[in-house]
Amino acid sequence: MIAETVCCAVSAAGLGIAAVTAYRKRFLAAARIAAYSLVPVGLVMTGAVGWLARTAFSPTAWAGFGLLGCAWVLFATTRAVERRRGGTRKERRAAARATAPEAVAPAASAPSLGGARKPAARPSGAQSSRPASAPGGGDDFSDIEAILKKHGI
Repeated sequence: MIAETVCCAVSAAGLGIAAVTAYRKRFLAAARIAAYSLVPVGLVMTGAVGWLARTAFSPTAWAGFGLLGCAWVLFATTRAVERRRGGTRKERRAAARATAPEAVAPAASAPSLGGARKPAARPSGAQSSRPASAPGGGDDFSDIEAILKKHGI
């Protein structure tokens, strides 16, 4: 009985605040305050307040509310960690694939199907600044050198 009276008083106070807000020409805020202030009366009329009053003195109900609180904390914590890491594991993988750099020498990873490449023809007067490490020429390892330079090795 006292819970219903308190709810009605809260609703009346809320409607009074809404009237003052509307008088100040803030109609959208006044409508929102009126909506919030009608909720307690609606709960009284549906019987939810009586149920809530009976539930407030039940140890089983309090244990249930405690479990719901723990579940909410777990959900909030996992969501915060997810935001800090930058999304779910699936989203991070998709982002990593989208931003993955292309290969420095894409032909270097392709399997060799033919024989050895022929070295490019050089003019007879041109001298190489480095000696060839293989009989085929010095360009055989240029793609590997590019990869090593990219990684700072």
